[in-house]
This record gives sequence, structure tokens and C-alpha cells, in this order.
Amino acid sequence: MFNQKTILITGGTGSFGRDCVKALLDRYKPKKVIIFSRDELKQYEMAQQFGSPVMRYFIGDVRDVQRLIQAFNGVDYVIHAAALKQVPVAEYNPMECVKTNINGAENVIRAALDTGVKRVIALSTDKAANPVNLYGATKLVSDKLFVAANNIAGGHATRFAVVRYGNVLGSRGSVVPFFRKLVAEGAHTLPITDATMTRFWITLSQGVEFVLKAFQRMQGGEVFVPKIPSSKIIDLAKAVAPGLSQTIIGIRPGEKLHETMCPADDSHLTWEFDDHYVIQPAITFVEPVSYAVNKLGEKGNKVEKGFEYNSGTNPNLLTVEEIREMI
Repeated sequence: MFNQKTILITGGTGSFGRDCVKALLDRYKPKKVIIFSRDELKQYEMAQQFGSPVMRYFIGDVRDVQRLIQAFNGVDYVIHAAALKQVPVAEYNPMECVKTNINGAENVIRAALDTGVKRVIALSTDKAANPVNLYGATKLVSDKLFVAANNIAGGHATRFAVVRYGNVLGSRGSVVPFFRKLVAEGAHTLPITDATMTRFWITLSQGVEFVLKAFQRMQGGEVFVPKIPSSKIIDLAKAVAPGLSQTIIGIRPGEKLHETMCPADDSHLTWEFDDHYVIQPAITFVEPVSYAVNKLGEKGNKVEKGFEYNSGTNPNLLTVEEIREMI
């Protein structure tokens, strides 16, 4: 579905954007792939890696709706990956996080509707489910905005959906590169926030594949959640540096012990498919949609009342050896 189409990725110079561009260029024949981001150096570096004639690089900020409208002209599909994502940074700079993650989401929606973009998928996070930190709270608001955008679209054909997944192994700013940096610097111990802490994990390639598949599956209004493994953070440390001890340093501001992707409070809205879950909108759309069957014809079943998809109770818990293989 991406052949001869124009795809724009906000925040496209990040880890996800780079892997997504590679997948689009390797597997499809897009008309254009547009990177929309703020950092000119990262765009310059990315242009050295991806010099295809279909590539375009737009400097801009999702806080600027007029620049988004300019960039979205002629675009078929948008992947909204731009966000401020670091939990402690968001706690100490709350208004900046709100401006990018919430106001930016509203601007992406307005620009997509004004320019006739066909489909938009916004990337979310497990921290948006029952959030306890500002980053998660802003992403929950963003999710709600993108879901409700299908209802305010009116006569526009634009449809919006959300993809929510856990921590990306090896992505910029994540714990694996941090641990490896400490090991390379000769650390004798690795800092662990809590011995019982767990997290969901997905590889970059799995995340990209799930997002591209969601464009084919989406009807509009869904929150797509992949079925992925989780692990104890202490086991992750053992996998990265088996010879080092761990030091418990305590939970950082805004952190949870375990993450949730499908809250129990949404169990009445949640459908289970073979490799993913779908959380349907809590609101009723003007044009009713059945989420039991997606656009690919895949059929889902309602989960049991009270079902919760939680990293601590996830039956797919990785061993140290499995983590080592994954990274």
C-alpha cells in the first residue's frame, strides 16, 4: 500500500524513523519519504545514509501548525513519532513536554485534516496507560486526541489510529546503550532502580513492522498493542554484563515498578487478535465502526472482564539467555 505513496514521519531522525525509512525503501517504491524534524545536524547525517532521490528533509517543529500544513501538502500517510520522551526530563520541564506532546498532537491532527492526508498513525507508549508521570499523562492526552479526531473529521476522509508499545531495545536514550556505555567506561557495578522492576520490550524492526501493518489493519480510532515479551530489569543487566554486580538505587521520579499496555479499566473495550490487542474508542462515533474484524479481515475476540496486559504478569517473561539473544 506504500508504493507510489508519499509518507511523512514527524521526529523522523530518531531510532524509529531511521529503521522505518530503511524498511520503506527496501520493501516498497514510495513516491516520497519526508522526514520532518527540528535537528538540522541529525537530518544532515541521515541524508548521508539515505540519499535516495525519493527522500525529502523538512526542518520544522510540531509546535508550528503552519509549517506542518506546508509539509503535509500532497502527503498520503503520516507517522507521528515526534515527542519529548524522557521521563525525568518531562517531570522537570512539564510545560515543554505539554507543548510538544499535546499541542503538537493537536497541530498534527489539524494539519492532516486541512491537507487531506489519508491515514495517520501516532506512536504512543506503555506509560500512557494509567499514567503516573507527566510524560505518560501527555501521551494519554495525545492518544485521546487522535482517537477523537476520527469523530471531528466530518466530511474529511482522514482516519487516525494509535500504536502503543513498550521500551525499544537499543533505541537512543534507552537502558541497553546506557548499560553498555557504563561497561565500556570500566564500571564495576550497574545501577538498578528496583530488583523487581519489569518492562515490556520490542526491537526496532518489530516496532516498524507493527506500525506499517497497522496502516493496513486500521479503521480509525483504534489503539493497537502488540503482544511482546517483558523482562526484569535486573535480568537485563545480567544479560548485558554477566560479570558485573548490580546496585539498587531506587525508583526515579515518575517511574513505575511495572508497565501496563491494556488497563483493566479498558477490558470491556479490548479485543484480542493473534499477535496483538486492539482497544476500541470509549466514545461512540457518528459513523459506527465494528472493531471485531479489521481491514485485513483478521478476527478478534473480546477479552475477559478485568483483563490487564501488564509487564509484571505477562506470561512471556524473558530469561537472561533470551534477553542476550534479543539484544
